[in-house]
Amino acid sequence: MNSSQPTRTAIPQKFKNAIRLQNSFTAATERKALLWLAARMPAFINSDHLTLLGFTAMFLAGCSYALARWNPWGLLLATLCLALNWLGDSLDGTLARVRNRQRPRYGFYVDHIIDSFGALFLMCGLAASGYVDWRIAMGMLVAFLLLSIESYLASYTLGIFSLSFAKFGPTEIRILLGIANTVLFFLPATRISGWSHRFLDIGGAIAIVAMTAMAVFAAVSHTLALYRQETF
Repeated sequence: MNSSQPTRTAIPQKFKNAIRLQNSFTAATERKALLWLAARMPAFINSDHLTLLGFTAMFLAGCSYALARWNPWGLLLATLCLALNWLGDSLDGTLARVRNRQRPRYGFYVDHIIDSFGALFLMCGLAASGYVDWRIAMGMLVAFLLLSIESYLASYTLGIFSLSFAKFGPTEIRILLGIANTVLFFLPATRISGWSHRFLDIGGAIAIVAMTAMAVFAAVSHTLALYRQETF
């Protein structure tokens, strides 16, 4: 029996790039470094290769943290993986823009879905490391995803995509983790003066509070902005 309903096909829709706001501490220096690297990147390497590098590196960072439960060298290996993640995650878009090979819908979707899975890998690795209480690690994951969801919704509804909050962005977080890894490698019993809790537990708790506060503040601000724009 023939169907009278027309077949639906996917029709590419026009995509308007959101304004990217990057005001972190390292943004200016990072931008120059990425442009320098992109201009010297071999022709056989493209943005997809770098995206895959960033994704693989974050998965291996989580594995390295899990390894650190038995061997402290896993901490330094995690730092190396975080550096490779920065290279792949930060350079892929710059390389596409320098070579005029932008794919805005594909790039936006793939980059940020990979970030979400990368955060899962990283926090699960931290939870397995023994250096962070698993509840703190999962709290950081939830807070990060909440902040990410708010940012993505703001990108769609307001056309503004914030890559940093209160001068902190992904690069600053990687740097802080690298510093913490180095401290714990040499001083595994490190405690913050006056606190009986582990070093990364305190840092993780602060991160949860900070990310949650940022998400709430941004949500309220953006809700008010949208209300003003669409109130008759």
